[in-house]
Amino acid sequence: MMVSEAKKIWMDGTLVDAPDAKVHVLNHTFHYGVGVFEGIRAYPTPEGAAIFRLDDHVKRLIASARLYHMKIPYTFDEIVRAIEETQAANGILPAYIRPIVYRGEPALGVKNLQGRVSLAVAAIPAKKYLGEKSDQGVRAKLSPYRKPHSDSIPSFAKAVGNYVNSYLAGVDAQQDGYEEAILLDQNGYVSEGTGENIFLVREGVVYTPGLASDLLLGVTRASVIQIAADLGYKVVEKLLSVNELLTADEVFFTGTYAEIAPVREVGHYTIGEACPGPVSQEIMQVFYRVVAGKEAKYRSWLHLVPGTGRAPALAAVRRRVGSKGTA
Repeated sequence: MMVSEAKKIWMDGTLVDAPDAKVHVLNHTFHYGVGVFEGIRAYPTPEGAAIFRLDDHVKRLIASARLYHMKIPYTFDEIVRAIEETQAANGILPAYIRPIVYRGEPALGVKNLQGRVSLAVAAIPAKKYLGEKSDQGVRAKLSPYRKPHSDSIPSFAKAVGNYVNSYLAGVDAQQDGYEEAILLDQNGYVSEGTGENIFLVREGVVYTPGLASDLLLGVTRASVIQIAADLGYKVVEKLLSVNELLTADEVFFTGTYAEIAPVREVGHYTIGEACPGPVSQEIMQVFYRVVAGKEAKYRSWLHLVPGTGRAPALAAVRRRVGSKGTA
């Protein structure tokens, strides 16, 4: 994320100019990685700017913070409002929105629960994590790094420190000329990419690793599971071996930043016909229609940004499910 790509950043209730959005060098999260965040996309639709599955992202942000003993000093509604305000203030579409919860100084001391817990939200122009041509297929390699077991670090939390593992795997793949890495879990089963979940297709059945493989419960993953099932495909969550990965008819990544990215090669193995397969393409087509507001069936997944298109003004009273109480 480049500061120059953002205009305004929301910090603890105030929209500030992006260059002025700063934290102290003794910030606890900066030293120990104890922070949580979300990656969220906003898309242009005929009804105005729409944020994809905003409620689900905010719920996961709150759940991640709880796992890390961070009490967010804002309610569900207030977090939603902060994200709406940030998107509206930047006026970027499509946008990638990054809320982050972090702990301030005093920093030194690993078991620090004293520093103030803060929330910041930024919005920048949306790009594809695996490259602007990733819809056509990417090359991936099996990483020498493994996903940490959840009894070591909770994979269900989208936490700052967790991404050191992703960084190492991703840089290793990049230096070998690949767009992405595929990490295995501690038992040698397929887990996920550095910033995406992964799916396989074999004989018309859609497979994805289950919860036992220490993966992040992706919002796009859940969306693709629902879309695939609605299209009539059988979807199976299970332990997936490297053999199943390398002999799959199709493989694709899913993630908010990556969206949907077919995999044409894993290491020196060609996947299918080395191009997006028919199941991947059908799911992709529906997904992109959904985020563009062209699929009425999934209209509830789109949160219109107040003050854009047909959405009410930011000051309008909003009714939201599950938003009572503090986070």
